[in-house]
Amino acid sequence: MYRFRVWDLPTRIFHWALVVCVIGSFVSVKIGGNAMAWHGRFGLTVVGLLAFRLVWGFVGSTYARFAQFVRGPRAIKDYLQGRWQGEGHNPLGALSVLAMLGTLLLLVATGLFANDDIAFEGPLYALVGKAFSDRMAGIHRLIEPVTILLVLAHLAAIAFYVRVRKETLIMPMITGEKVGAGETAKGGGIVVFCVALAVAVAAVYGASGAWLPAPPPVAPASGTAPDF
Repeated sequence: MYRFRVWDLPTRIFHWALVVCVIGSFVSVKIGGNAMAWHGRFGLTVVGLLAFRLVWGFVGSTYARFAQFVRGPRAIKDYLQGRWQGEGHNPLGALSVLAMLGTLLLLVATGLFANDDIAFEGPLYALVGKAFSDRMAGIHRLIEPVTILLVLAHLAAIAFYVRVRKETLIMPMITGEKVGAGETAKGGGIVVFCVALAVAVAAVYGASGAWLPAPPPVAPASGTAPDF
C-alpha cells in the first residue's frame, strides 16, 4: 500500500469547475430576470468543459481515459458480485459518468437554441425559428430534473463509500492522490492538454454565436420625429 497519483490536475479542475457551473446554472435559472445572463454564461462554460473532457477522455492520463473505465456488462457483474479490482472509476461508476456527460451535453445543446419568452434567448436562437426554439426550451426543462437526480445519485454513491466501504472519493479528486496498490497515472502531457484546451475554446466560440452576423438595426417607428 502506497500513495500514488490517480487523478491528474486537468481532470480535477474539470470536475470542480463543472460542479460550480451546474450549481450556478440551477441557482441563476431559479432567480430568473437579470440572473439569466449568468445562466447563459454558465451554460457556455459547461460547453467548453464538456468539449475538453471528451477530448481528454481519449488523450488524457491513465484513469481519465474512457478506454480505462468504460467496460461491458461482465465487468459490471463482477463489480456487483465483489470480484472487480481496480482504480479510478469502477464499472458501475463509469455508467454514472457517461450518463452525466450525456445529459449535460443534451442540456446545453438545447439551451443554445432555447428561449424563456421573457428576456432570455440562447446564443444560437437566431439560427432557428420561434417554434423550434420553443421545442428546445421544453426539452431543456424536461432534462433539468434528470440532471438533479443524477447529481443526487452521485452524492449518494459518495456517502455509501464513506459510510459502508470506509473510503473517501472526495480527497483524491482534490489532491489527485490515493493510498492503495494501483499504478500512478501516466500520459496527459502539456501538448495534448493544449490540444484539448484549443478544442474547448473553439467549442465555446461556436456555441456563443459570436460568429453570427449582427442583426439589422431596428427601423424607427412611423411618425417619429427625425433627429437633427
